Amino acid sequence: MVFRMFILFIGFGLAVSGGVSLIIYLNLLTTGMTIIEYLLFISTRVECYLFLVGILIITVTIYLPRRKNNDYL
Repeated sequence: MVFRMFILFIGFGLAVSGGVSLIIYLNLLTTGMTIIEYLLFISTRVECYLFLVGILIITVTIYLPRRKNNDYL
């Protein structure tokens, strides 16, 4: 249980750092970039992948069924 919570916090940290970076990059739209150019730009950045990996880790830790250990019964 503690290990899953630790992995959940790692995923949360990755998602937050990636999401904040993506929001900061939205300022590029005010310089005249189009939405397509923005999407092409962020697809080359590591922060986009940090966000996606963080969301994936969070989803896996929440919805993956945990093992039942009946060795102590």
